[in-house]
Amino acid sequence: MRTLDLARFEQTPLSREPFEYLVVPEFVKPDVREAINADYPKVPKPGSFPLSEVTFGPKFKELIDDLESPELRAAFGRKFSVDLAGRPSMITVRGRCSHKDGKIHTDSATKILTLLIYMNPGWENAGGRLRLLRSGTDLDDVILEVPPVEGTLLAFKRSDNSWHGHKPFTGERRVIQFNWVTSEEVVRREQKRHRFSATVKKLLGPFATHA
Repeated sequence: MRTLDLARFEQTPLSREPFEYLVVPEFVKPDVREAINADYPKVPKPGSFPLSEVTFGPKFKELIDDLESPELRAAFGRKFSVDLAGRPSMITVRGRCSHKDGKIHTDSATKILTLLIYMNPGWENAGGRLRLLRSGTDLDDVILEVPPVEGTLLAFKRSDNSWHGHKPFTGERRVIQFNWVTSEEVVRREQKRHRFSATVKKLLGPFATHA
């Protein structure tokens, strides 16, 4: 693969308690990260944006192509012991974080696997570090904390206890979210929702900062 280190992914053991997850530093290859970041979508507002609502350059497109490849689908299916054949995928990008982001949640039941790929050159702030949690009520009941440093992959199987969130942060925070989901209807519905949200943010301009 041109952009992703699948061998590093394959060598990383899967943690199974209290839900299935893994973290792979440098999943995005070091020699392509600068170019991918240069071609990263311009996302000036908080929120998740579908790829249809943003523009990006060719090196970022190479990363997307690798994410959507049969090779990656097969590798994640093996690792998490799930049948991803015929399951549609969905990609959104974030460029900024608002103080309202990071509330504890599990992801919707229509998502099968969640992959988060971080593309921030460095991270010193105490906020914005994703925490995997043991419960849905305590942000300090931490299993693992992941700084959103460029190239890092965090992947987990969605379950009723796949709790995660982060402390507040306001500013640039680049993350690509890739999901395999249960049906094409989920993709259509989510893309419609994200497109509407993106349109509102564009119309409201600076007043949409905390949307």
